[in-house]
Amino acid sequence: MVRQNNGYSEKELLRMVRKWVPRDRVPKRLYVKDTADFFRVDYDDVVVLGGVPYFVRNNEREGRFGLEDEPKFWVKRSVNLLTGDLKVLKWVFKERFEARIGSLVFECVRSPQKEARILELVRGRKDFMQGTTEQDSAGHPLRILDYIRGRTLSQIAPGLGAGHEDYFYNHFPLVLDEYIGIVEAIRFLHQNGEKHGDIRRDHLIKDDTTGGYRWIDYDFNYRHGESRFAYDLFGLGNILVFITGRGDVTTNRLLRDAPDMLDRLTDEDVNIVFHNRVANLKKIYPYIPEGLNRVLMHFSAGAQVYYETTEELLADLGEAREGLERP
Repeated sequence: MVRQNNGYSEKELLRMVRKWVPRDRVPKRLYVKDTADFFRVDYDDVVVLGGVPYFVRNNEREGRFGLEDEPKFWVKRSVNLLTGDLKVLKWVFKERFEARIGSLVFECVRSPQKEARILELVRGRKDFMQGTTEQDSAGHPLRILDYIRGRTLSQIAPGLGAGHEDYFYNHFPLVLDEYIGIVEAIRFLHQNGEKHGDIRRDHLIKDDTTGGYRWIDYDFNYRHGESRFAYDLFGLGNILVFITGRGDVTTNRLLRDAPDMLDRLTDEDVNIVFHNRVANLKKIYPYIPEGLNRVLMHFSAGAQVYYETTEELLADLGEAREGLERP
């Protein structure tokens, strides 16, 4: 048999595809594509990395800044044709932007080398996505990630409870315990001199297999001043405000549904990053304990002191957790 396509004949590849893919999804022809240019790799193509053939399916979707329907052409779901496992192939993609938090400015840039480094650091940990790195044909680090079946934190928290009060007393204590666990995972990165770089609630997936949350997407890095981990900590704060409010409590929503509550707020009560989101949630839900609300206020526009380490945040969270009534 004539060998081609990085060691695999088209006949062999088609046989493997038929093993893992429904009959009506098996293409008539297979094309093995070079890995140097992700734009040339499309649905039903095959790429070979580290001697393993991957059958490319759909592009993943972007959730940044509300762009949930924007395809990420450099991130492709695929099937490992040797094992049948779903994998996410992540090519190098250059992106740079500035993020402002209060008076702080962070220059953010994608760093595939950083993500490859963190994948090695967190290998075997159930609170982080897992994967390996291979070089594409141009010598760039292409990450091969385990696909995680589950829902994101942003999909889960707003659906718990019959309303906010029911949620807060009967679900939030467990949600807060899970949140403390994800902060401890970020502490592990910080203790090892690494930053996540893109902490968002849709970068937390509750694994259907383990039942625990996993952090995903570590390829953003940022330049920092004196506060090395500040950007990560503000991201953690945004998540805490979100889970405490059972979703975003926005000024637009209050204007529509509860204008009297909106009148109680000042400019200092909103989120330091997103000025249409309320951080001082005790003004909206008076039963939120003062200790927990003090933590939230560290992420408000009126904050005078910011958290600089995960240890500081975890210490305050521990005290706040003690003040909650268990279901």
